[in-house]
Amino acid sequence: ALGGIAFSPAVAFAEAPKRKPIYDEAEHYSPLPSAPSPPAILPSQPIQDNSSSNEDEQPSWTPTPTDRLAVQVGRARLFLYSVAVAAENKVNQTVDSAFDLEQSFTRTIASLAPPRESGEKLMPGAIYVLVAAMAGSILTRNRNVVLRATMPFALGVGAGWTVLPITMRNVSDLAWKYEQKFPAVAESHVKLREGIQKTISFAKVHREVGVQYVDDKVTDVREALENWVKQGK
Repeated sequence: ALGGIAFSPAVAFAEAPKRKPIYDEAEHYSPLPSAPSPPAILPSQPIQDNSSSNEDEQPSWTPTPTDRLAVQVGRARLFLYSVAVAAENKVNQTVDSAFDLEQSFTRTIASLAPPRESGEKLMPGAIYVLVAAMAGSILTRNRNVVLRATMPFALGVGAGWTVLPITMRNVSDLAWKYEQKFPAVAESHVKLREGIQKTISFAKVHREVGVQYVDDKVTDVREALENWVKQGK
């Protein structure tokens, strides 16, 4: 083994030849030149104002007749628009007030009618009231003006309270509601009603007194007749 190693040819490693670079070395550039310093402004040189010169160069604008006409037309259109809007609002308010008045009138008439469960009917009762008023007019045909004016009304109201009590109560409440807007009328109505109530109460008292007086007289006459009959026997 040692002999083989000794007699084996030696391998010589030669250094590779140095190759010349294809590209030359980068050239070294000099640094950028420094910017020149601005020139110094001498006190003797005044600074020019570009804005004032530009304003002097721009001419002043004056409106043409077409421009003035366009402005007037715009104002007229705005005025007409405002008038149209005001008229439309007025019409809407009028229609709304008319509709509210109609609704109020309908509700008022409906509130005067008696309820269904009461069994009171307007049609025959209203006919009876008209007949009573006409009868009062016929009875006072040859009387004075006061009776001819008051008797039909009194008989009609009396018939209404007799055949249509609920409806007359509703009418009375509605009339009182409107009378409260006028204190003088309401006060006169209250006084008149109190006077009528007092008159009715006095009439009832006198009627009771009269009935009692008649009963007493009838009783006395009956007792006298009974005594006379007993004495005759």
